[in-house]
Amino acid sequence: MHLKIIAVGKTDNSLLTKLMSEYEKRLQRFAKLEWKILPDIKNTKKLSQLEQKRKEGELILKEVTTTDYVVLLDEKGIEFTSRKFAQWIAKKQHLGSRKVVFIIGGPYGFDSLVNQRSDAKIALSKMTFSHQMVRLFFVEQIYRAFSIIHNLPYHHD
Repeated sequence: MHLKIIAVGKTDNSLLTKLMSEYEKRLQRFAKLEWKILPDIKNTKKLSQLEQKRKEGELILKEVTTTDYVVLLDEKGIEFTSRKFAQWIAKKQHLGSRKVVFIIGGPYGFDSLVNQRSDAKIALSKMTFSHQMVRLFFVEQIYRAFSIIHNLPYHHD
C-alpha cells in the first residue's frame, strides 16, 4: 500500500522528528510511506486567513494526482477508534491501486478547493493539537492500524 502525508510547514522539534522516524521505520514492512512537507507561506501577517488558506491550497493541490484518494485531517471529520481506523485502512488496502494521500493543513484549515477535492475527512480528536504534534500522533496511528491488521501485540484493547 502506498501512503502519502502532505503537511504544511516543517517540523522544527528534533524530538518529534526522531519519534516520527521511528514509526516510519516500523511501517516499512507494511506500506510505503512518503512525506511531502510544504514550505510555510511567507509574509502571512500581510495575508488574510482566506488568502493564506488559498495559497496553502494551491501548494497542496499541486501534490495530488487525479487518481489519489485524498483524506483531510480535519476536526470536522469522522472520528475512529484505533480498531475502526485499522478496518478503514484494510478496506482501502483491499480496494487496490489508488494511493491514499492524507493532508495536514495549516493553522486555519483548508481552502474550499482542497475541501472539494477530498474524498474523506478524518478527525484525530475533538481536541486541538499543534500541526507538528498531529504528524507524530497520526503516523503512530497508521502504524497501530497496521499492527492491528497483522495481529501484532502492539495494540491492546
